[in-house]
Amino acid sequence: MASESLIHPTALIDGNAQLDSSVRVGPYAVIGPKVRIGANTSIGAHCVITGDTRIGCDNQIFQFASLGAQPQDKKYAGEPTRLEIGDRNTVREFCTFNTGTVQDAGVTRIGSDNWIMAYVHIAHDCIVGDSTILANNATLAGHVHLGDWVILGGLTGVHQFTHVGAHAMAGFASHISQDVPPFMMVDGNPLAVRGFNAEGLRRRGFSAQRVAAIKQMHRLLYRQGLTLEAAKDEILALRAEMPDAAADVDSMLDFLRHSTRGIVR
Repeated sequence: MASESLIHPTALIDGNAQLDSSVRVGPYAVIGPKVRIGANTSIGAHCVITGDTRIGCDNQIFQFASLGAQPQDKKYAGEPTRLEIGDRNTVREFCTFNTGTVQDAGVTRIGSDNWIMAYVHIAHDCIVGDSTILANNATLAGHVHLGDWVILGGLTGVHQFTHVGAHAMAGFASHISQDVPPFMMVDGNPLAVRGFNAEGLRRRGFSAQRVAAIKQMHRLLYRQGLTLEAAKDEILALRAEMPDAAADVDSMLDFLRHSTRGIVR
């Protein structure tokens, strides 16, 4: 249990909750019996954390967030499902994250080092990677997957079951209803690919050859009039031509092969 000196006297914490002794809890926060919170995490005023919710270390959760409530799914019938949040995340005001459903893996999972701004909604069974940025009012419907380093602009909506690949970026108020391949930049309604995330990749230390290979994958998918199958064949050939980018090519091909909603084109 957290030290009493770090817990505001107005906070309501169930006796069965498991909080590290270094956890800080603000005024009028409510924490339920199945909640576990790791070291050095801060819970702001008026937060409600309920359900089977596991929160890691060094997170900063701002006031009025609601984490671990039951999913907004009419099929949900009280089955045991959970919410998992990693380490070093920033969760701003009025965010809502729900637990999973038995129609999926039963867990909503958020990784580490994410920057999640105000009013973001993460619905049931979503999987969010590491080092993402979700700007104000971004909304993920159920079963959405976001890869590592994804950036979603403010007011962006993501349709259920849609996947967004690693290092992809969506501009302000994008309407994402098809899968977005890794590294791509998209925006609009209807959604369109505008280029690839060159500046983001450079900032993350991608070599010139890796950036060149990703640029070529973008051309093959979106600029040369190829069918998707023909583009896949040409992308595969890049593994031999640009060995330093082999892992990036594999990441792209794996995403394309497993897309169920079809990619934005």
